[in-house]
Amino acid sequence: MTPQEFASSLVAAFASSDSARYFAHFDPAATFLFHDTDHLVESRAEYEAMWSEWEREAGFKVLACTSTVQRVQEYGDLAVYTHRVHTVRIMDGAEDEVFERETIVLLRDGDTWTCIHEHLSPEPGNS
Repeated sequence: MTPQEFASSLVAAFASSDSARYFAHFDPAATFLFHDTDHLVESRAEYEAMWSEWEREAGFKVLACTSTVQRVQEYGDLAVYTHRVHTVRIMDGAEDEVFERETIVLLRDGDTWTCIHEHLSPEPGNS
């Protein structure tokens, strides 16, 4: 699987709000830096707990996700995937849209890839 195919699979899992399939793309030690979180999320388990809390307390659900302006840079067993993300979601009983830029660092794991770091920032003009 190429890093682009892997990234497309990741986005598809997120877009379908399939948390099990989505989180399977991440290494257990992956880290996450979100613009709307005040700290570095230091593991997949911590992010999974946050996601579950959003579902329980805010009715969180991803309705759609579109990835554009995609770029993959390969460096041996590492790859950097950047793109723009437009997400439609339910949060606190209301549908809203989020426009972000995302960088994901991938590590080759045998014949596939795994995410080891994700960084989200607001799309300029849409924060």
